[in-house]
Amino acid sequence: MQSEYVVELNEQNFRQVLESSVQTPVLIHFWASMSQESSEIIPQLQTLAQQYNGAFTLALLNCEQEQNIAMQFGVQALPTIALFVNGQPVDGLGGPHPIEAISEMLSKHLPSQDELTLKSALEKVQDKQYSEALPMLTGLPEEMQQQGDVKLAMADCYLETQQFEQARVLLSAIPMEYQDNYYKGLIAKLELHDQAADSPEIQALENQMQQEPHNVKTACELALQYHQVSRSEEALELIWSFLSKDLNALDGELKKAFMDILSALGQGNAAAAKYRRQLYSLLY
Repeated sequence: MQSEYVVELNEQNFRQVLESSVQTPVLIHFWASMSQESSEIIPQLQTLAQQYNGAFTLALLNCEQEQNIAMQFGVQALPTIALFVNGQPVDGLGGPHPIEAISEMLSKHLPSQDELTLKSALEKVQDKQYSEALPMLTGLPEEMQQQGDVKLAMADCYLETQQFEQARVLLSAIPMEYQDNYYKGLIAKLELHDQAADSPEIQALENQMQQEPHNVKTACELALQYHQVSRSEEALELIWSFLSKDLNALDGELKKAFMDILSALGQGNAAAAKYRRQLYSLLY
C-alpha cells in the first residue's frame, strides 16, 4: 500500500527525510524480512499513517538492504521504531510491540484524531464546503463542541445549510471572547434571514391562524410560505400538528407538502431527519 505518507528510506533520501521532520514528525520503522514480527506489522503501520492523514510520515528502513544506515542509528533489535521531531529522536520502541503500543506512543507527541478532524473541518468551512464540514463538527466529542471557535464554525454551517434555529441556539451561547468580527458577521446573516422571513404575507396568514387555529388550508399555506423563507423547521412543526391527527388531511395535499419540504431539505438536515422518523412511526 503506497501512500504519500509512507516512504522507503535509502542512502539517497534519508538525510532529506530526517530534515523533513522539522515540518512533520517522522516515524522510522527498522525491519528486515528475516524478522517476521518486523515485516508483519508494516501493513498496520501503513494504515495508521493513513488514519493520521499526514500528521506524521512513516519511513520504512529495510536493514538488510540499507545496513550502513541501520549501523549509523545503532539499531540493536528488530523491529525498532523511532520517532523524530525537528531532526532529533524524541521517542522509540525496541522489539516486537502491538500496533496499540505504537499508536499510544504517537498520541503523546501528535494531535489526536479528533483534533485532526477539527482541523480538516475548519479548512472545509474556509473553503465554503459547509455540508461536508457539518457532520465532521457534530461528530466531535461534546467537550470540543463547547469550544467557542467550534461553535462559530458549526453556526456558520447551520446558517449556510438553512438550519437557522440550530444556528440561533449556538450563537446565543458564544463566550464573550469569541464575539469577534466573524461572530458579528454570522449574527448579521441571521438578522437578515429574520427580516426576510417575516413578510406581510406571513404575518397575515399567522393572524388568520390565530383566529382559526383549526383551519388546515391556512396552515398548509403558511407552512409553504415558511419553507420559502427558510423557516422550514417551523413549517414542518405546523404541518405535523395537523398530520399527526389525520394523515389524509386536505385529501393528501398536506402530506404531499410535508414530503416535499422533507425532500428539499435532504438527508443531512437534523429537523428533516426527526420529522421523517415521526412520519415513518405513524405509517408503519
